[in-house]
Amino acid sequence: MKRNLNIYLFAALITVGLSSCEKFLDVNDDPNNPVNQNLPLSSKLPAALLSTVNQEAIQLNQLGSFWGGYWGTNSEGINQYFKEKSYDGPSIRHQRDGIPIWENGFQNLLYYQLIKEQGQAEGAGYYTGISKIMQGWHFLRLVDIYNNIPFDDALQGTKFPTPRYESGQVVYQKSVNLITEGINEVKAAAADPSIARADVIFGGSKQLWAKFGNTIKLRALIRQSETNNNTYITAEIQKIVAEGSGYLELTQNVTLKPGYENTAGKINPFWDTYYRNVQGATTAAFDNLRPTVFLIDQYKQRNDPRMAKVYQPAAGDYKGVLFGNPNAAGEYNRAATSALRGPQENASAAAGLLKNALQPLVLMGAFESLFLQAEAAQRGWITGSAKTFYEQGIQASFAYTEVPAASFAAYNAQATVNLDQATDKISAIITQKWLSMNSISGIEAWSDYRRLSLPAIPNSLLAPSATARPLRLMYPESERQTNNAEASKQGSDQVTVDKIWWDK
Repeated sequence: MKRNLNIYLFAALITVGLSSCEKFLDVNDDPNNPVNQNLPLSSKLPAALLSTVNQEAIQLNQLGSFWGGYWGTNSEGINQYFKEKSYDGPSIRHQRDGIPIWENGFQNLLYYQLIKEQGQAEGAGYYTGISKIMQGWHFLRLVDIYNNIPFDDALQGTKFPTPRYESGQVVYQKSVNLITEGINEVKAAAADPSIARADVIFGGSKQLWAKFGNTIKLRALIRQSETNNNTYITAEIQKIVAEGSGYLELTQNVTLKPGYENTAGKINPFWDTYYRNVQGATTAAFDNLRPTVFLIDQYKQRNDPRMAKVYQPAAGDYKGVLFGNPNAAGEYNRAATSALRGPQENASAAAGLLKNALQPLVLMGAFESLFLQAEAAQRGWITGSAKTFYEQGIQASFAYTEVPAASFAAYNAQATVNLDQATDKISAIITQKWLSMNSISGIEAWSDYRRLSLPAIPNSLLAPSATARPLRLMYPESERQTNNAEASKQGSDQVTVDKIWWDK
């Protein structure tokens, strides 16, 4: 239990009250602060991993679930999440009331930097390797959201007070290289008795860290499918093949469970945010967030058994809302639309997304890995059967959402599902990937939509125009205050105007 308390304590230390990377550096320059000076690597690593997964499962998943076509609000929640529904970039980047994705992302990068530097000083290859893999994850994620960002000049303390921005494409390449370095360092690491407990994701498994790193790289390569960058993609795929570990497989979900407890501050944050608090009362998000009409229709078109595991029926049917609906119509009120299903609505059994207050958080599902492999195989980038990967992706999603394995055969036999019967196989793969990541990795759904315009997600009714879609986030106010000259070089900085480099 002492280890679990340390995780919560130091995760809090790296997130609370920090509104900029500069402040984070100030904290870590304090010789009296235990985060930098007094803690062993075995305490720092789980705190950093927890912070990463919290950001992914809550902050990034929430934004992506709105912009990736999963979520809207019922009539009672019409005034909530307004900036997300209206693509209000200035409100999202606001230093006080915005969504601090940039700040939290760089805080996490800096935390892994400290672990990496200490690991290098101590010859701790597990820790340096894992830190490099996770830094690659965060740099790639920041590019996906902002495009051009600092890389070489970042994480250097006061050496570069106004770090130089580099193009998103260059940062992508450097991040992939960083992950490759991390994989090699983990594989070459000497035995370390602390890592099995400190690594709260894989328990020190070298093979799983290599598979995870390769899967992150495959995601980065798939992201470039429309960029006419095939020479680079082919070369990087060959490096993954030569490394030999492959990608995450059918049962290999990347989850983190640091020792949650059903007490304030220690409960699973997804449960605490989207279902019930420690007193058992429903949260505002549970009361007011609803699936979109489009999502429910996609389930119904496929007789999809996941729908009943994830959502509750309303008046005997499953009903969604219109994203950005500005009218408080009774048709879309709380009682007339489908809320998430949890154990209390499921005869005390685990439901599709809400299983129990102590459930692990998902960083990457095995289903995502399998659909990435399906797309790569369909494009001829990797060996193996696109159909096999595709079907395994559905099976992995069924397993995660508590759908019996026996349901797969009938589901897959439908013309709306079966890959052999699909006229556009990439569209079929992306649609099933989208269904599998519902409310788990919304940020990936948004990225796939920007890349391929798949599936055909309706626009928000509060969009600034009929054709305006969210393409990126504006650089935050904190960055404008401290590094405006560099940020100003990066384009018009408009949510619905400037594209990420891979968004062609």
